[in-house]
Amino acid sequence: MIPLSLLDLATVVTGGTPSQALEETTEMANLAERLGMTRLWVAEHHGMEGIASSAPAVLIAHLAAATTTLRVGSGGVMLPNHAPLVVAEQFGTLEALHPHRIDLGIGRAPGTDLRTARALGRGNANHFPDQLVELLGYFTGASEQLAMPGRGSMPEIWLLGSSTFSAQLAGMLGLPFGFAYHFSPEPLDEAVALYRSMFKPSAVLAEPKVLVVVSVLCAPTTEEAEFLAGSGRLGMLLLRQGRPTTLPSPQDAATYSYSESERAEIHHASASHLVGDPDLVAKGLQQLVERTQADEIMLNTRVFGLAERRRSVELTVAAWEQQGAAQLESVRG
Repeated sequence: MIPLSLLDLATVVTGGTPSQALEETTEMANLAERLGMTRLWVAEHHGMEGIASSAPAVLIAHLAAATTTLRVGSGGVMLPNHAPLVVAEQFGTLEALHPHRIDLGIGRAPGTDLRTARALGRGNANHFPDQLVELLGYFTGASEQLAMPGRGSMPEIWLLGSSTFSAQLAGMLGLPFGFAYHFSPEPLDEAVALYRSMFKPSAVLAEPKVLVVVSVLCAPTTEEAEFLAGSGRLGMLLLRQGRPTTLPSPQDAATYSYSESERAEIHHASASHLVGDPDLVAKGLQQLVERTQADEIMLNTRVFGLAERRRSVELTVAAWEQQGAAQLESVRG
């Protein structure tokens, strides 16, 4: 059965605080470990009132200390925002502290708006391939510059992307590839095909490895799931309109006065999201696996209440395991 993992954005809800958001992320990591999920990633975002994961390395250190077997990592660190040597030292330290449990997912987007990117002193993304090769060199020892910790303490490195550019680069460098289907569904098939066709075995990876991130919200009934999904949909709309905020409640989303164009935008942006009861979600995940031949699926679940978020993940994992058991029984029969 294809393993499931979690992407958590340390979501700050309306009326909540960053401390609450980070505590809830820790609870989700504990839940993921208890459910036997493979990994939990946090993403680098800056200048966003509704996301508290601006410092992935710091948060990963906390999550790794709060768990024992779960892999934890970045989905991802936006490399143009940082000196590659600093990233190597940070994640080399994490790997040294928690051997064989740290993932370093790398992206090339700023993870923020242009004003915040300027405040970060962000470099030119056109230099991203060179930065990535430089980063790898610190871990492998190919660089004359010593990264300590770093050299000899190599985390599991993934290249992340939402387009064909990163797919091709991941293939050329022989790295595992994670695709952001949850917010960029259109290039999925082309990107995965390009990655596999261009893959060259490396010291990191012998065969292609694909992870697909998908937005999932599961509830006992599809009606309830659709109601709860209103929070993320309104939050996404406001972000696209240049009005990012904390995650609205589903009640606020239900009473928001949407224009026809806004409804159309939400429908288009969320068309790839799996929202429904356990049977609907499990079937949607299976179709995604059959479509992509993914080696792993990562769930992104944005829900206003922690209890509802936990329940969504629990229901999804249970339905996925039940479907896998039924398929195995069918093969045996």
